[in-house]
Amino acid sequence: MTASNGETSVRRFASEILLKVDNRKAFADILLDQEIRTGKLGERDRALLTELVYGTLRWRGTIDARLSNYLRRPLVDTDPFIRNLLRVTLYQLLFLDKIPDYAAVNEAVQLTKNRGGGKAAGFVNGVLRNFLRRNIETAAPQATDDSIAALAMDYSHPEWLVKRWIDYFGLEAAKALMRANNERSPLVLRVNTRKNDRKAFLELLKRNGVTATATRWSPQGLWIQSGSAVDELPGFHQGLFQVQGEASQLVTYLLAPQPGERVLDACAAPGGKSTHIAELMNDAGEVTALDISARGIEKIRDNATRLGLTSIRALRSDASRDFPGSFLGHFERVLVDAPCSGLGTLRSHPEIKWHRNPRDIERLGRLQEKILDRVASCLKPRGVLVYSTCTLTRDENEQVAERFLKTHQEFELQNAAGYLPEQAKWSPTGEAVASSSTPVERNPEREPPTKVGARVEGPMVQGSYFMALPHRHNTDGFFAARMRKVT
Repeated sequence: MTASNGETSVRRFASEILLKVDNRKAFADILLDQEIRTGKLGERDRALLTELVYGTLRWRGTIDARLSNYLRRPLVDTDPFIRNLLRVTLYQLLFLDKIPDYAAVNEAVQLTKNRGGGKAAGFVNGVLRNFLRRNIETAAPQATDDSIAALAMDYSHPEWLVKRWIDYFGLEAAKALMRANNERSPLVLRVNTRKNDRKAFLELLKRNGVTATATRWSPQGLWIQSGSAVDELPGFHQGLFQVQGEASQLVTYLLAPQPGERVLDACAAPGGKSTHIAELMNDAGEVTALDISARGIEKIRDNATRLGLTSIRALRSDASRDFPGSFLGHFERVLVDAPCSGLGTLRSHPEIKWHRNPRDIERLGRLQEKILDRVASCLKPRGVLVYSTCTLTRDENEQVAERFLKTHQEFELQNAAGYLPEQAKWSPTGEAVASSSTPVERNPEREPPTKVGARVEGPMVQGSYFMALPHRHNTDGFFAARMRKVT
């Protein structure tokens, strides 16, 4: 059995995409979408291309460690295209079984010859055949000891991140988290409840041959189990849904926006939370959605128009700089879904773990604190501020919230459990808190502030904070703190 020309092209496309991910620090999903939309690949080849790109990125740490055993010089010094072609081929040899090993090697050699000539092809042939002669196991590797280096190789995460997560979560939880990160991410939608409800939309999907199930934690979410492109799903152009992860949906419930209020979404693109805020407010009020990117503003406006929402005002602005005087004391609620390292989204963006480093965490933490300092003045007295990230580092999560509370004593931390949908929260006494599918604002006079660091355990609550974890909740990793301006 040999591969078709189409399959060989798929492996070339995969290597070229991975090369761009390396050189440009680009997102793989955007590059994949661009390639797929050219129409050059059939359905089978599109699926293979997606598998090769995401699989190679997820297991790159393991692949690179094994490749290095067969190289005379560091892998980083190898020609960038050949380096990524070798990675793709080793991913096939280690994790896939639909094509014989010799065929995978022959394809890689031929691709190298076409691109780099006979000498380069000989190098690739020697590396891969030496690899096969050593009879490397084809199953996914398992950790053999608990050293940082061994865990980094076996779970395919950078060493600095393995160490941080062991310090943050403990050894066994860190292992579980890394295992979860190497799984495929589900496609999650948020049903636009201004136009339909979840049950009716599920029936619409079923009638059109799309397999979907209701999400566990969010009352508006759906898991899509079919492989259709998002804009080809029934109801997309009619604005019946918005793509938004389940944990991201829960952050909006934590904000608990009310009809008629003025709400600021300070870092809003592409508009998932802004549009959710408007829906929960019944499109009655004013949602000011800011973003630093002109393209991001365009996406917010496009999504709002498609969903039929008129209360959203999208403006280009940098939330880390001073706001205009008209913003000061203007808003009942402010959401800061801050720029972050994105380490909670590794299931859908595995390249992030290879792009980030500890300096990024420090830099982003400073930026997050700066944005919170700026937005604090935009709230009215008794206004609500929600700070959220899609990352899992203490430096960007609890430490940012706690530093803000120490330097802004006009704010108090509130318990996230009181504002989440019932299935995702727990009361301070350990009893379920009644809720509905719409956010209900509790009476702040009857709810004392929660002391920073107090422990209140619940399904998605740690201390007083909202925390969603891939290995516990099958969602993206998310953190959020809800704070009220008391004066």
